[in-house]
Amino acid sequence: MNVLDELLSRVGNLPAADQAALYKEAQAMTVGMKFVPNAGPQTDAYLSLADVLLYGGQAGGGKTYLELGWGINEADSGIIFRRGRNQTDGLEKEGKGLIGAGARFNGTDLEWTWPNGKSLKLAGMQMPDDWQDHAGRERDYMAFDEGGEFLEQQVASIIAWLRAAPGKRTRVVIGSNPPRSADGFWLIKWFAPWLDDKFLNPATPGELRWALRVSRNDEIEMVWVDGPGVYEVEGENYTAQSYTFIPASLEDNPHRNTPEYRAKLQSLPEPLRSQLLYGKFATSLKDLVNQCIPSEWVRQAQLRWTDKPPRNVPMCTIGTDCAGGGEDQMVLSPRHDGWFAPLVKVPGSEIPMERAGSYAGGVVVSHRRDRATVVIDMGGGYGGPVYEHLKANDVEVIAFKGSETSHRRSRDGKLRFVNKRSAAYWLFREALDPGQPGGSPIALPPGDRRLFAGLTAPTFEITPQGIKVEPKVVRDQKGKVKAGVMAKLGFSPDEADAVVMSWFEGPRELTHAMDWMDLKQTKHGLQKAPQAIASGRQPLSARRRA
Repeated sequence: MNVLDELLSRVGNLPAADQAALYKEAQAMTVGMKFVPNAGPQTDAYLSLADVLLYGGQAGGGKTYLELGWGINEADSGIIFRRGRNQTDGLEKEGKGLIGAGARFNGTDLEWTWPNGKSLKLAGMQMPDDWQDHAGRERDYMAFDEGGEFLEQQVASIIAWLRAAPGKRTRVVIGSNPPRSADGFWLIKWFAPWLDDKFLNPATPGELRWALRVSRNDEIEMVWVDGPGVYEVEGENYTAQSYTFIPASLEDNPHRNTPEYRAKLQSLPEPLRSQLLYGKFATSLKDLVNQCIPSEWVRQAQLRWTDKPPRNVPMCTIGTDCAGGGEDQMVLSPRHDGWFAPLVKVPGSEIPMERAGSYAGGVVVSHRRDRATVVIDMGGGYGGPVYEHLKANDVEVIAFKGSETSHRRSRDGKLRFVNKRSAAYWLFREALDPGQPGGSPIALPPGDRRLFAGLTAPTFEITPQGIKVEPKVVRDQKGKVKAGVMAKLGFSPDEADAVVMSWFEGPRELTHAMDWMDLKQTKHGLQKAPQAIASGRQPLSARRRA
């Protein structure tokens, strides 16, 4: 039972005269409101005391009117975002219908202003850093229309300017259907008690839960706590905020629940039909037609993973994405044939820049086993000192330059690649294919959201020069990110790059199976067995070198 149902139940038990008095009082209280929420979830959402509210699910549940209505009725300085500024026309139309002549609308700035100084603005945040265009002006209300289309860093960054005078409430409202791409993964995390079926202590719709948003290594973690207050995490104090999720359905909105609108939703292709008609969050993500690595193949690789590498298979390669200090991080991906160890991540802030090569080289050596080949990403300019340091210390190391030409071909031998990055991602795609003879050999550590997002984000196209996988980043003349995987995710896919490089180079069972058959497990690592099986032939690796 929602809040309004409970109130109506109580009112229904009152004498007729008392009921009439209450109805008259309610009419008097709402007579000046430009927006009055529908009975049911929309009223629950309007009255919710949560600092951060997720409202929606199904299409037609009244998300847009809730966002506008709260801003018009309650906020002193509000802003409602869409991912693209050109997508605000619907908000503008509905807002003008609600506000009428009560406020002046500036079509250039997309902002209403009232005679008393109150304001409500519409805005877009298309590119990852566009939130900076709206930073600096304090607001007491922020809403995100179709929140699943925004990047986590955009929302987390801009709400730092959610402030008000003492005693004035501040609020965030996120109206959203289920996200349709990896951009919206963060909604499942921020509202895990309601949306994540693996969350150990699930919450009911409208229930308040408290959490801290803690940044670690360019990753936002939700730390769920018992209630409001200040909590210390790693020596820093955080103030808990309240969160809730209130689902809304088409049936809850009498203004939109028409046979014609429902018929439109029912005619949509899957999974868009289920996303909008039934509001399925947890199972809503669908791959793009030209997505390089299918999401389901990555999930299957995670399910194959065990907490130990396969017996008698040495560490073959360590893919290494180097850091440039600050918010960057160094990522290592040790690989035992198709089994990938949990990623090693070192914050860039911990790497002394004056001796970055020797320090990062020491990190690599400390995790290296069995003379594993080290693959260093040279694309960002940070790998050079590490490469030189390892090379000088007789460590077998390979420089990976994604922009270089690659002479490899697809598994069937028909397709070439535009560059080495494209070859590496495509060949890892082929290795993940569960339909290949014997199935996929790849086992990936589960639970790393950034790894999953980085692997599944790139798209591809077939060009006259061969397969071209979407670049990591494309910058404009001022160095601002304007396209590429980083523009999609809001962060650098370092984890995915490290894994893909680790598979692209170094030994595998296909090339070194005979060598590994002669190895035994000892407490000091893999060594040659004293009584090796006499196969009567050279190891495959030796024949390849001959």
